[in-house]
Amino acid sequence: MQDNALFPPGGALVVGASGGIGGKVAEILAADGSDLALVYNRKPEAAQAIAGKVATQASVHRCDVTDQAAIAALVEQAVAAHGRIHTLVWAAGPLVDQLYLGETPMEKWRKAFEVEVHGFFALTTALLPHMRENGGGSIVHLGSAGHLRWPDRDGLSVAPKASNESWLKGIAREEGRHGIRANSVLVGVIDAGMFHELMAQGAFPPEWIAETQKMLALKRWGQPEEIGYAVSWLASSRAAYVTGQQINVSGGFGI
Repeated sequence: MQDNALFPPGGALVVGASGGIGGKVAEILAADGSDLALVYNRKPEAAQAIAGKVATQASVHRCDVTDQAAIAALVEQAVAAHGRIHTLVWAAGPLVDQLYLGETPMEKWRKAFEVEVHGFFALTTALLPHMRENGGGSIVHLGSAGHLRWPDRDGLSVAPKASNESWLKGIAREEGRHGIRANSVLVGVIDAGMFHELMAQGAFPPEWIAETQKMLALKRWGQPEEIGYAVSWLASSRAAYVTGQQINVSGGFGI
C-alpha cells in the first residue's frame, strides 16, 4: 500500500450497489481510491452504470443473499476479480411495507430477517477466512437511526438492522486479533433510493414529513454521498483504530 493510500490493494465488496444509497457509497469509495466489486440482485443496469462511471477497476456480480451457494460463488468471483477484498459494505435491504408492529404479518417479518440478518451474517462469515489470510479487513454495515429513537411503522427495516448491530459488535470483538474491524453507519432519512419509492407509494403523508423534520437538528433530508463519506472513512486506514462503533448520520434525528 502506498504511504498516502487510504485502502490496501484489492476491492471493496459493496452489497446493494444498485440502490440509491449503495450506489453512491460505491462511487465515494472509488473516488477515494478503492476498486469495487458491485453486487446487485434485481437491477443489473444500475450496478453496470456505477461500474461505467468510476475511475477505478469495477466488477459486477449478481447474488441472492438468501442462497448459501450463491454467497460462496460471489466470494470466489470477487476474490478472483480483485485478488483481495479489503472491505465488505452491507447496503442491501428489500423495500419493506410501513406497518405498525402489531399489524405486521409473520411472513413479512421472516423475509426481512432472512435477507437483512441471515444474508448479512452468511456473507460476513464467508468472507472472514479470506480477510484473516490477507492481514485483516473492514466490515461496514448500514444501520438505521431508528435504533436511537423508534420510528413508528418502520419495524421491518429497523428491527433486522438492530439485530445486525448486536452480532456485529461480536465480530469486532472476536476478529480484532486478525486485524478485522466492524462498524456501522446509522442512516437517517436520505433523499434517495427507498425513500423516493416509499414517497411515490404514499407511505409518508405530509403530516409524517412535518413531524419527522421536527425531530431533526439539521432541517433537511440527508444526501446519499453523506452516507458514502462516513462509510469510506470507516473502511479506510484513517479509521484503523476504530471498531465496534456507530456513526449516526441522520441530521441529529431524535436528539
